[in-house]
Amino acid sequence: MSVLLIAGSPSERSRSAALLDAIEQRLEARGTLVERVLIRDLSPQSLVLADVSHPSISQALAKVARARAIVVATPIYKAAYSGVLKLFLDLLPQTAFKGKTVLPLATGGSPHHMLALDYALRPVLQSLSADHILPGVFAIDGQVVLLPSDAHQLDVELAQRLERAVDLLPSSAGWNKVVAPLAGIFEPIDFSRVRCSV
Repeated sequence: MSVLLIAGSPSERSRSAALLDAIEQRLEARGTLVERVLIRDLSPQSLVLADVSHPSISQALAKVARARAIVVATPIYKAAYSGVLKLFLDLLPQTAFKGKTVLPLATGGSPHHMLALDYALRPVLQSLSADHILPGVFAIDGQVVLLPSDAHQLDVELAQRLERAVDLLPSSAGWNKVVAPLAGIFEPIDFSRVRCSV
């Protein structure tokens, strides 16, 4: 089983991609297989023309199909997710996210853009039949500092929110469920002693 990270920024380096990097590090530390789709690296003409036969597009669609969970990251421009992300999502069949858990991530210049996660992106993810959409993680630009050599530094509070989001991914996708043994916590009760009231 794998988690697919979809980078929806048109920029080569971006804060939303830095959020994906942080998610990837946390998932790989737990032994999860991670794949990526960088929308900016897909054929622009094929994206615009919805040419799903182009190799870059067909490979990206295959990654979506085999992923069990999907993390979508986008910058917020003018209270909406990025145009390149919209082009990619428009290529997907209506049931592309069926059976999958989706975690939306976004970055923006102001906390006022936070609502774009719920009012712009979430309805599109729901329209793609996602089984479960986790609460999104929004970061303002000041919480993600891009450093030289493709590194980044996250605000402590943001890093904690990403950690909690990763904690939700496996359990909500049905992975690694560990049932704690109840022996010694509750005394076994014979069925004949069970009483029901209505």
